[in-house]
Amino acid sequence: MFLPVPLRAGSKGIFMVTVINIVQIIVSVTLIVILLIQIKGEGLSGAFGSDSPVAHQRRGLEATLYNITIALATIFMLLSLASALAPRFLQ
Repeated sequence: MFLPVPLRAGSKGIFMVTVINIVQIIVSVTLIVILLIQIKGEGLSGAFGSDSPVAHQRRGLEATLYNITIALATIFMLLSLASALAPRFLQ
């Protein structure tokens, strides 16, 4: 069970946790915007799946947005983990 560990005032840990949180907010907002751009092109039916028999291959901007989405989701996950574990290691 992980219990929150308070950081001492004036320690480098508080600054590091603050930076991690700010970067996490920026990444999350960017991720939301990119996801909304991708869904906007498909419409509501694309959000629930498509019944098209033709396989869809991503090209151009769509492929770039897809790769950026994966990268941002991975970065967000790592920042969340770092944010949760930072107080334990930066005392």
